[in-house]
Amino acid sequence: MSTTTAVAPLTIQDAEVLVTAARRAAEAAGATVSVTVLDAGGHLLAFRRDDRAVLISGETSTRKAYTALQLNAPTADLVDAVKPDGPFHSLQTALDRPLLFIAGGLPIHRDGRLIGAIGVGGGAPEQDHGFATAAVEALA
Repeated sequence: MSTTTAVAPLTIQDAEVLVTAARRAAEAAGATVSVTVLDAGGHLLAFRRDDRAVLISGETSTRKAYTALQLNAPTADLVDAVKPDGPFHSLQTALDRPLLFIAGGLPIHRDGRLIGAIGVGGGAPEQDHGFATAAVEALA
């Protein structure tokens, strides 16, 4: 008989920690961003757009989070996979899903299990990845 241990889901309190940490990292870098946090089912737990963040950053942060969740991988690690010679080249157009292969999305794990994802948009892709990483580290 095998037993499984329940893993606590991502909570709204966790989401608030993630948003706050990402925004603090962005502020320290002088960037204005949007931050999206999704639970394991892809449902929105938290969203925040800085007043001066470009409007499209709201959409990009959400798509980055969704992509990281669905593929259980940092979006930064997937950029090469969608290039013309990459294994996921046609994935963006094959599915009717809001995927975005730009750095800034990270899956969130607890006890080795996927519990959600965060996406940050508004800075340069490398910056957004760093802000998301700071947020996940703050949650750990």
